[in-house]
Amino acid sequence: MDESVAHLLAAFDAVATTGHVTRASEMLDVPQSSVSRRVKALERILGVELVHPVGRGVALTPSGREFHARTHAAVRMLDEAASAVRSDADPDGGLVRFGFPLTLGSRMISSLLTKFHQEAPRVRVHLVQAHGEALVDMLRDGRLDLAVMIPPVDDLATTILGSQRILLHVPRSHRLADYRGEVDVVDLAGEAFVASPKSFHLRTILDDWCSAAGFVPRVPFEINEIDTIRALVGDGLGIALLPAGDSPNNTVVTVSLSGDRTREVGLATSRYRPTAAVTRFRQRALEQRWAFN
Repeated sequence: MDESVAHLLAAFDAVATTGHVTRASEMLDVPQSSVSRRVKALERILGVELVHPVGRGVALTPSGREFHARTHAAVRMLDEAASAVRSDADPDGGLVRFGFPLTLGSRMISSLLTKFHQEAPRVRVHLVQAHGEALVDMLRDGRLDLAVMIPPVDDLATTILGSQRILLHVPRSHRLADYRGEVDVVDLAGEAFVASPKSFHLRTILDDWCSAAGFVPRVPFEINEIDTIRALVGDGLGIALLPAGDSPNNTVVTVSLSGDRTREVGLATSRYRPTAAVTRFRQRALEQRWAFN
């Protein structure tokens, strides 16, 4: 629908709703002559009379009533969409759609949101927590504006925030629970692992590191929820390679692994042009102190 037709529909809808050209002009903030001209132009396009004068106001013809019934909701939706777009252009208002991975601690996200809300209380933030592939898909097709990515991807504009250390998680009853040094992955060859599904980056790390150490990990339990993995480890159902948790778990002990056992964390931006509110949120996220270890 081009802009001129949208103006014609808006003028007719205002007249039909108020029953008066003067009130319609006040509603639209345009001269009465413009409202009358737009309604007449719409009548010429449709080839029917939509309104007729009644006293000091106007009334709808049968065709006008039918046309108004069919178009009123659409005109309101257009008006709401335009208002939403104008709102999103306001750095003090609008909407930010922000994603973060399942393995990122909620305390860091909460800290970021608290500081941002103090600075921009009218900005709405829609949060999505998902695994990496889902976040990437949502960034690529515009369902998300920004997302913390672990690891970063090559085809999206990304700023590195830091690195996240991967630790060995074992139950308190495990033979390595009291070990104070660094454990080599090769020493885990006979263990049972609790792990994420194969589509998750943490599972890729597990498979790759074990393969480099010369064995295939035995994984009797798979689940995508990180806290549940820790709980299963605590119950003695296996060990796991995970980042440090947000809160202490008295049933699980973390042990350092030898070698470089980290992965990069980045803040990725959607391919679509960011609104002022998104730009403001991104700047706050880059200024945030991210403690991944």
